[in-house]
Amino acid sequence: MLPRLRQLTQHVLGRLPSLIPSSCALCGITASSALCSGCADQFLHHDARRCSRCAARLAALDSEPGPDSTTYCGDCLKEAPAFDATIVAADYAAPIDQMVLGLKFGGRLALAPLFARVLRDALLKEHTARPALPTVLTAVPLSAERLAERGFNQALEIAKPLSRSLGIRLDAHLSARARNTQAQALLHPQDRRTNMRNAFVVLPAAAERLRGQHVGGVEGVMTTGETLNELASTLKRFGAARVTNLVFARTTQK
Repeated sequence: MLPRLRQLTQHVLGRLPSLIPSSCALCGITASSALCSGCADQFLHHDARRCSRCAARLAALDSEPGPDSTTYCGDCLKEAPAFDATIVAADYAAPIDQMVLGLKFGGRLALAPLFARVLRDALLKEHTARPALPTVLTAVPLSAERLAERGFNQALEIAKPLSRSLGIRLDAHLSARARNTQAQALLHPQDRRTNMRNAFVVLPAAAERLRGQHVGGVEGVMTTGETLNELASTLKRFGAARVTNLVFARTTQK
């Protein structure tokens, strides 16, 4: 009886999004998901030439092809970051930026599965020209203070449905914050690297799980990339073979 009841409960919960009317996060019309098809087509499904490593938008003359036909921006050619690639689903610009802020600071957790779905599509599209998919996913960790203040980790909320849809294991405890850092958005770009230096740690119990893995680091938004760079540096120092950033939105300028 209990297994049957559990199965029925899971079925009903799975159908709730389609049974309960919801509205589009951008235009407000009734929609079956957090974003209506019209807004998704208008604001999400745009191809852009991006740096293969940091996903910065590229101008026609602001790139050089790499040895494997990938394309890198001038900054990554001058100083390669610790991560190997970045997959981005959307530009961090109006009105997408308001959706990101709604999840991060407004607690609109219903947006996380949408972000994960769009990010999955971007990853699978790029996968045809990239190395193998990540072997494990992890989310950029928050400090204990920030997690207590916010009540959830927005990157982890995106990583959970992304892991399920890709069939890739999620390890939320590969790394942790070594200290509480200042909010990057409040700092000058030149101060962000200093702020993030030694901000992450890999505990001994996680080091064995990390060794030789291709890690997909999930984050909601990427600006200068210093947070993701420091995380990738830490993961590689403890044995990760490759790190790919999986980011929902990226600012149009570093």
